Amino acid sequence: MKIALAQTNPTIGDFATNHQNLEHLVQRASADGARLVVFPELAIVGYPPADLLDKASFLQRCQMEIEALLQLSARSSAAILVGAVRPAPAGSGKPAINVAILFDQGKILFEQQKMLLPFYDVFDEQRYFAPADAQHTFEFEGEKLAITICEDAWNDKDFWPHRLYPVDPIEQLAAEKPSLLINISASPYWVGKPQIRTRMLQSVATRHHLPVVFVNQAGGNDSLVFDGSSFALNRAGKVVAQAAAFSEDLVYVETETLHADHPPETISGPMPEPLPEQELFHALVLGTRDYIRKTGFRKALIGLSGGIDSALVAVLATHALGAENVLAVGMPSQYSSVGSVEDSRRLAANLGISFQVLPIEPIYRQYEATLQPLFQGRAPDLTEENLQSRIRGTLLMALSNKFSSLVLTTGNKSEMSVGYCTLYGDMVGALAVIGDLLKTRVYSLCQWINRDSAVIPESILTKAPSAELRPDQKDSDSLPPYEVLDPILEAYVERSESAEQIVLRYGFDRPLVDSVIALVERSEYKRQQAAPVLKVTPKSFGIGRRFPIAARCQV
Repeated sequence: MKIALAQTNPTIGDFATNHQNLEHLVQRASADGARLVVFPELAIVGYPPADLLDKASFLQRCQMEIEALLQLSARSSAAILVGAVRPAPAGSGKPAINVAILFDQGKILFEQQKMLLPFYDVFDEQRYFAPADAQHTFEFEGEKLAITICEDAWNDKDFWPHRLYPVDPIEQLAAEKPSLLINISASPYWVGKPQIRTRMLQSVATRHHLPVVFVNQAGGNDSLVFDGSSFALNRAGKVVAQAAAFSEDLVYVETETLHADHPPETISGPMPEPLPEQELFHALVLGTRDYIRKTGFRKALIGLSGGIDSALVAVLATHALGAENVLAVGMPSQYSSVGSVEDSRRLAANLGISFQVLPIEPIYRQYEATLQPLFQGRAPDLTEENLQSRIRGTLLMALSNKFSSLVLTTGNKSEMSVGYCTLYGDMVGALAVIGDLLKTRVYSLCQWINRDSAVIPESILTKAPSAELRPDQKDSDSLPPYEVLDPILEAYVERSESAEQIVLRYGFDRPLVDSVIALVERSEYKRQQAAPVLKVTPKSFGIGRRFPIAARCQV
């Protein structure tokens, strides 16, 4: 049997477009002789639908789409396995169930309900879905299929040192002696996760001597990026088919190949990209592109300061949208260096994007005059610095309104962690493209971008980081060097290590670690008003990290 791995990029709730895409891929796969087409988890509706599942009208529309797929299967020579939503049984206390449905020749042959419902990090499936009580295999075209949905394959005792659930659905299914395991997923990306998925399912394949077909969603939905990277493993755990990363794809595998201990050396589709920076670049480009397009826009605005952060965002936006859809704006103040404007101009020329300059000093002087009666007798301080940032934010939002363009914020994770950013100023915007990149990672990604030529002018990479909001200002005036700050933040924010653990691990002075942690805790109110952050690490700011604002708990 020829199986098609149909890696799709659905838009949440866009049933018509999602169906058109499904139908197109079914037709292609059928024409290529596939007998079974496998789509990702919730491919009908997109993942995660979140509180849309509380709407009865949404669930009714899901049912209509299932009926449409029944009709499609009647016209197709290929069976269709796809992730969908059904209303939950009465009395379950939940609105819905997450199911995989197998359609063939105008009939539903089999349904498998998801059993393990993740409730950590960005996942909140126990809020919406009722879990399956049991799972069973199903015979199709001479194969005994064990069909699982995403998390149901993530509890293998031989792979994970600590398991999150008391049961392993694959162990239960293995007792029925399946011949093929299929896992449909909507598994969000973070750096290194595609490799973990492969190793995890290789462990399952070799442990049970069972071929595995894994089909994952691709594309961006809000702050989440889905890398796709679907694959098939033979029963020895060898990759025998591989879909592209960070794009839709359709690849094939024969069951004869899946069951062979020594398959052909060549596999279907490209191998995963091995370089972390390359992977990260494609993830951020995809997340930016899909966020803007799926929200109904085509263009982006960036405040280009001459610094490395805004330079990186400009590069990513250009690759995501095309140079013709990116407007960069320089907004120099009396404290901006000539070099910053010229560096921005050179970067814009290298990228082919439009660059405009709007000096803010006249506006600042007007604000200063207006506030002078109230500020009289008080020395300039952070107030005046933030005022410059907020003037820039106002100008960007005016341009956003006038030209129907979304503002991309340029702050990095180091700055957002310690509050080195201005509410309603440089935090203004629709999407925090690099809000999950520590400053040191910003530098390494920019160096990768410049691996062949200086797309980002060298002067941008080598100048000392500065907000340029007062004379001769440097980031190091307010913060530890980023080579010191970032390891502390990574340990505290991403791994939840205590101050004591950080001191023991890195040998930093305890007062330094305590001061950094205090900045993180004090800045929670800012982060909860920030633009959505594209998630590319195991723990990013946003829906996967929930802390109270009004709290005094520094541990």
